[in-house]
This record gives sequence, structure tokens and C-alpha cells, in this order.
Amino acid sequence: MAGDLWAQRSIYTCVDGKGRRLTSDRPIPECMDREQKELNASGTVRKTVGPSLTAAERAVIEEQERKAAEERQRQSEEKRRERALLGRYPNQGVHDAERVKALNAVQEVIIAGHKRTQDLRDQRKSLEVEAEFYKKDPSKMPAKLRRSLDENEQMVSGQARFLANQEEEKRRVNAQFDQELVRLKVLWAQARGIPATAAAAPASAPTRQ
Repeated sequence: MAGDLWAQRSIYTCVDGKGRRLTSDRPIPECMDREQKELNASGTVRKTVGPSLTAAERAVIEEQERKAAEERQRQSEEKRRERALLGRYPNQGVHDAERVKALNAVQEVIIAGHKRTQDLRDQRKSLEVEAEFYKKDPSKMPAKLRRSLDENEQMVSGQARFLANQEEEKRRVNAQFDQELVRLKVLWAQARGIPATAAAAPASAPTRQ
């Protein structure tokens, strides 16, 4: 029984800050700031005991581990997005066609917006013809006519803002496809075994509308 207890005992050893080799049957206080080896009774290493850390040191390590975990998560998410992008656009022809389709959708809205603007301008002309009867005495203009003129002016202004937003949307769509194309060229090249530097060369995009 005594032999079994002796076999289970640990021996701690380390080299302290003064270069001395220290040995003890328990963790060595002089080496709390450095690595200690826990040995079996036979002298083989059972495990290595790291330095005891202060709360501040532990906080630093935990923060480093948190950032490392976030970086691994970011890289994993980036890989997932890349796989999805490649799955959606296996080649530039598909990507170019999707760009054209997206731009055409915005352009159709713009065309409809211009038609609506023209309708409002035609309405304005009719209202102004009617308002001519009250040019000499605007105070006699019916409230309904005055209200119609004000509403028309507001709608024309709103339509102009709407069209400006749609033009901005076209620029946004093109910018998005430009960014995708830069990344996709690298991914397509990697899939074919071509160096990334060669893949980064500019490539022509479809004519923008």
C-alpha cells in the first residue's frame, strides 16, 4: 500500500529566475511565474504546469483567445460566402448576364418614372390653362384648383427625387457587381489552378446602362 502511494506522488521541478534548478513535492512558489514540470516517481514527465497568471494576464489571454475565435469565425463565414458566390456565378458569362438583368429591372422603373413625370407635366399645363381665368384676381381662384396646383407641384418634386434615387440605385448595382467580379476572378482562377496575381488582371465588364 505504501508503495502504491509513493508511485502516485508527484515531483515538481523548474529553473527559477536565478537559474537554480529547484525540486519539490508540490508546486514551487519561486517558479509561479514560469513553467514547471510535474514528474512521476519514476522521473518521467507527467505534465507541464504553466505559469500562474494574474487576473490582468488572464484577461489579456482571454481577450486574445476571443479575438482568435472571432477571426476563425470570420474566415469560416468568408469561405461560406465564397462557396455561395461560386455556386451562383460559375463563370463570368453568368455574372455579366445577372448584372444586365439587375440593371434592366432598375431601368424599367426609371422609364415608368419618366412617364409618370410627363403625365404630371401635362396635368400641370391643363391646370395652368384653367388658372389663367383668375390671373387678374387670384383671390377668386377656387380652392380646389389651388389645391390641385399645389399637389401637382409636390408630386413633380417627389417624382424628381424618386428618379434621382433610381439613378443612384443603378450606380449601387454596378458597384456591387464590380466588387463581386474582382473577387470572383480570383475564385475562378483558383478553381482552375491559376495564380491569384494573374487572376487579378482587369477584365472587361458588360456595357453599363
